[in-house]
Amino acid sequence: MTSIKKIFLLFVVATFMLSCSNKNTKVAELLIPQPAQTEVKSGSFNYETPSVYFTNVSDTDKNNLLELIKGIYPEATEATEEDASGVIRISQTGDSTLTPESYRLNIARKSIDIEAIDFGGLIYAIQTVAQLHYLAEEGIPCMQITDTPRFAYRGMHIDVSRHFFSVEFIKKQLDVMSFYKMNRLHWHLTDGAGWRIEIKQYPRLTSFAAWRPYNNWKEFWFGERLYCDQNDPKAKGGYYTQEDVKDVIAYAQKLNITIIPEIEIPGHSDEVLAAYPEYSCKGKPYTSGEMCIGNENTYTFLTNILSEVCELFPSEYIHIGGDEADHKNWKECKKCQTIISKQGLENEHELQSYLVQRIEKFLNSKGKQMIGWDEIIDGGLSPNATVMAWRGEAGGIKAAQMGHDAIMTPGNWLYFDAYQDNPATEPEAIGGYLPLSRVYSYEPVPDSLTVEEKSHIIGVQANLWTEYIQTEDHAEYMMYPRLLALSELCWCKAEAKNWDRFLPAANRHLDILKAKGINAHQISNSVIATEVVDMEKQTIELSFRCDKMPVEIRYTQDGTVPTIESTLYKKPISVKDSAIVKVAIFQNGERITEVQTFTPLYHKAIGKKVSYNIPHCSHYVAKGEATLTDGYNGGASYGDGSWQGFNKDVDVVLDMGEVVTIKEIEVNFMQQAGPWIWFPEYVDIYMSEDAEVWRKVKHIDNDVPRDTEGMLIKNFGFTGDEACRYIRYTAHQLPKEGAYMFIDEIKIK
Repeated sequence: MTSIKKIFLLFVVATFMLSCSNKNTKVAELLIPQPAQTEVKSGSFNYETPSVYFTNVSDTDKNNLLELIKGIYPEATEATEEDASGVIRISQTGDSTLTPESYRLNIARKSIDIEAIDFGGLIYAIQTVAQLHYLAEEGIPCMQITDTPRFAYRGMHIDVSRHFFSVEFIKKQLDVMSFYKMNRLHWHLTDGAGWRIEIKQYPRLTSFAAWRPYNNWKEFWFGERLYCDQNDPKAKGGYYTQEDVKDVIAYAQKLNITIIPEIEIPGHSDEVLAAYPEYSCKGKPYTSGEMCIGNENTYTFLTNILSEVCELFPSEYIHIGGDEADHKNWKECKKCQTIISKQGLENEHELQSYLVQRIEKFLNSKGKQMIGWDEIIDGGLSPNATVMAWRGEAGGIKAAQMGHDAIMTPGNWLYFDAYQDNPATEPEAIGGYLPLSRVYSYEPVPDSLTVEEKSHIIGVQANLWTEYIQTEDHAEYMMYPRLLALSELCWCKAEAKNWDRFLPAANRHLDILKAKGINAHQISNSVIATEVVDMEKQTIELSFRCDKMPVEIRYTQDGTVPTIESTLYKKPISVKDSAIVKVAIFQNGERITEVQTFTPLYHKAIGKKVSYNIPHCSHYVAKGEATLTDGYNGGASYGDGSWQGFNKDVDVVLDMGEVVTIKEIEVNFMQQAGPWIWFPEYVDIYMSEDAEVWRKVKHIDNDVPRDTEGMLIKNFGFTGDEACRYIRYTAHQLPKEGAYMFIDEIKIK
């Protein structure tokens, strides 16, 4: 062979090897969660009937692992020879460099080697192989992976009280959770809408409190809130027998998932007290959702229930809820007030803490640790309790600073009952807006904590509350693909997260979820616009993105419909005063979406001063006094930082700085009946030259019914031709205790 031929042959081989390596790299980047360390090699493992050789693995674990492998390779068998071709070698090692649930995975052309120090690590290595089997065109790409989780607690919560879901559904979610390396299912078994677990000592909890004459939670909750006997022809609901519970727990254990039960106390107990009213303060059914803490029999009742729960669940944690308890009945109850006096308690917060601490001692006596929502901090935290922070991060931060473990599950980031796309096109949800990108952007460990305090943030959890979720298909629609983002929050270090890598992977995993029979929400192919206001330049920078991939964004600024010849979006568009930008998505040379129109406006009130005659709500401050003239429109979530909330009337004064001619005033309100956000009853707009003498220029009555479903946005504004310096804008709230109004901006043209 001539030298030239040799060089050419070497070049061909090198090119082929590089091509294979690049192909394998692309597949590796699609893994979710992304492994900690990956070294990609050329070639692939192409055996479809491998044998499996175990070292130092118990018989029980062997059976479970082999069953999981057969989900990838149905013809796989246990090997008797370690060095056979096409072998998968699985070793439970004592290697001290490996930590719990971590693993080493080496995929070569003729073998796959898996090492871990525990069952969890072995499971997750196999799940990585399973993902690669789905993702690769053929075979398993050769690579070496060393992987370890960031958090020990990686959780998903499912509420089965508001709407009951089957054992088969729960098992199906466990399968997918394990596939994405989640290891805790928080099973919300009891709440005011229904009791869902058999307690043999108290049969009315399942013969009565588990049933209601309406399937739809909204009909139940906004109606008479009645329960009914199981044999009532109208009965809707259900419960899990203790055998069901054992079955689910055993299934979860095979997947390295721990089931944590939640038994809600002392609030959210309407169903309990309808069945056993003697444990309420008034001793009558349908009078309270809070148990009587002053009644010693309440403790006997609770400890009897928890004894059966502790016996059923091997989890170290038992969740006792502890959230949103109404103190009204305790304030009026002689027994509760007697306990406050005898125990030297300051108030009803400390009364609840007194109950929680007694329950914790009981759980500790059963070898269990107590976990609860962050309200358990309010009256003084129990000695060994773990806190779930849901009211933002404050509860988790406070717990960590006190030396307690905390699990981060803040509603604005991790409540999967919120809308994940445009509410106008989505099934009705309770409110909020939580797209995939926002879930992925969450960082669970606050910078404000010290290194020692950060060690107490032991995990992350997302919650699926089901008030507005009646069916199992709808539940899956809300969980996925957001659970994929959750898995990377839980598993990957903060610096390893990369949205630009994750998004193509999430798009690809939609096919995997479909293959698994999951009714996942499809990543939107709508254009998502972001505006950045520059007050110095007096411009708005408009940028676009689309989460559906791969696609092109094309746009026009002359009012015409975008075509394949229109400008390809590559960088933000700068708008000086106003613009009409039409945008569409293209794929393979064809437009695949409706045209979307965006109208950025640098309006005349941006940066002007607003004074508040009635303060805004302290819970929804947005950007404070700058909110209403900062140039930013509110989005689909009232909690996005651009909507300002009012739990009283709106009464604000805008100072334009000088007398100007007003052609138009635009003020948008949001309405979402679920979280009690409504349009105003009416609006009055006044103008003045000196802020002393006012003239009314507009009165607007609301014509939208309060019970209208969905998320609505409506302008309560003005058009005309008026000269003034000051504008006073007032909005009268509907007479409903606990209601809110939300506005985002006062736009002046």
